[in-house]
Amino acid sequence: MMNVTFSHSPMFTVPWVELGGECNISCSKSAYSANIIFHTKPFYGGKKHKITTEIFFPNDKKSSCSIEGEWNGVMYAKYSTGENAVFIDTKKSRIIKRKVRKLEDQKEYESHCLWKDVILNLKIRDIDAASEAKHRLEERQRAEA
Repeated sequence: MMNVTFSHSPMFTVPWVELGGECNISCSKSAYSANIIFHTKPFYGGKKHKITTEIFFPNDKKSSCSIEGEWNGVMYAKYSTGENAVFIDTKKSRIIKRKVRKLEDQKEYESHCLWKDVILNLKIRDIDAASEAKHRLEERQRAEA
């Protein structure tokens, strides 16, 4: 489940929008699983972009690794063996360009095909047209549901 937090404190900062919530991932092949929590910043104090994760071995109730840090910065791992280490430093990670099949090679209900009008209008900075295209897509999805 994902929560949206609108945080605002006119005396201290400008308003910001932050997504937060829990995500559970399970691999059907290996049976490894993970519980990930994206924390929202408390109104006073605390940090933005905080993440905590528990990783579980197959069929194990006790976590084999805990990870915490910032999802857009450094994350630290604490293993069940007692070892602590940097898990990842996203600021030092190389960026891998995503690969997307050409629109003409995609099926009608694939993501880029569905959202192509929204993406195009965002690229040309036509927010009204992008909003209208998004509205049409959402209405179509509601009708088809």
